[in-house]
Amino acid sequence: MVTYLDNNATTCIDPAVLAAMLPYLSDFYGNPSSMHSFGGQVGAAIQDARAQVAALLGAEETEIIFNSCGSEGNNTAIHAALAAQPDKRHIVTTAVEHPAILNVCKHLEKKGYTVTYLSVDGRGQLDLMEVEAAMTGGTALVTTMYANNETGVIFPVEEIGAIAHDYGATFHVDAVQAVGKVPINLKTSTIDLLTLSGHKLHAPKGVGALYVRRGFRFRPFLLGGHQERGRRAGTHNVPGIIALGKAAELAREYLLDVAQEAWLRDMLERQLLELIPHCEVNGGGTDRLPNTTNIGFKYIEGEAILLMLNQQGICASSGSACTSGSLDPSHVLMAMGLPYTILHGSIRFSLSRFTTEAEVQHVLTVMPAIVEKLRAISPFNSDEAGWLQDRSAAVAVN
Repeated sequence: MVTYLDNNATTCIDPAVLAAMLPYLSDFYGNPSSMHSFGGQVGAAIQDARAQVAALLGAEETEIIFNSCGSEGNNTAIHAALAAQPDKRHIVTTAVEHPAILNVCKHLEKKGYTVTYLSVDGRGQLDLMEVEAAMTGGTALVTTMYANNETGVIFPVEEIGAIAHDYGATFHVDAVQAVGKVPINLKTSTIDLLTLSGHKLHAPKGVGALYVRRGFRFRPFLLGGHQERGRRAGTHNVPGIIALGKAAELAREYLLDVAQEAWLRDMLERQLLELIPHCEVNGGGTDRLPNTTNIGFKYIEGEAILLMLNQQGICASSGSACTSGSLDPSHVLMAMGLPYTILHGSIRFSLSRFTTEAEVQHVLTVMPAIVEKLRAISPFNSDEAGWLQDRSAAVAVN
């Protein structure tokens, strides 16, 4: 039996979502762009899904563009924003974004754009004064997360959007981790473009959506056919879109009762800190997603923790971006200025509405022994490990 606490990486498909999409893998296989009624009924189902996604976001149906994933949505939004104001060559983002944002920005720097990467404090939170200071008359785009995928920290997006608009910039939000976890009402929002991905809210992988505020001068990223009113070419992923619509409908209902998920997260967090010495919550003390906790266990390696958790049937993820042969920690935790002994031993537990108290208790039962065993063999077992701090500084510079 698997204890799955890695829902910020991906979620299970809700059984009701699976039931909704299955007929479109068998009986209703017509092309929704066809003129005949067999395809037309599929097209009508896509419109129903569009209405479901729009309702979850507090948006209009015409403002929703279906696509393949969050990365496509982010690329599309960034390029659309820059195309809308080609005379402006400045972008503002944050140092803790997902690679789907950071790598696009780095690519654009090579094309002559200037990018400002906003810092975060020790809680992982942005400073609105720094946002304001970064803006210029040449800023085309401000692009930030709604909530961080590693720590769950929620950014003050409405305030950021207001600042962006004061300078005539477009405001894009990567809300992949937030949609379905916190209420969003785009009718009253400062957000111009918003990205979401189905597999983060109990729909399958390979489907997502981009919100484009009505009146925004949008230019498509993918060119070809007339699908999505000419805004995103390519034959529709019908089963995925139907699934995303159903998942959005269920998420909207679930938002009325997120207290249980937050309670389980808080119980896990509180008891781990009580049971295990020398650990702390990364991103604590500020607004966070109700399902996410990132805990740093001092003096040990996150990858070793994950391996031992895996042996106990527990799925989590490391706050460290380490790969084989590398000791470089998470860019998010590095940006927060955390000491290296915390950076390297940080674990993210991310829950869902399917998480049970028994699963949380399973983690609480096995974690103290895992940490104790690893600390007993750790080569860096105090805060005075100077070579680690030196390496942390070197990584930050590079």
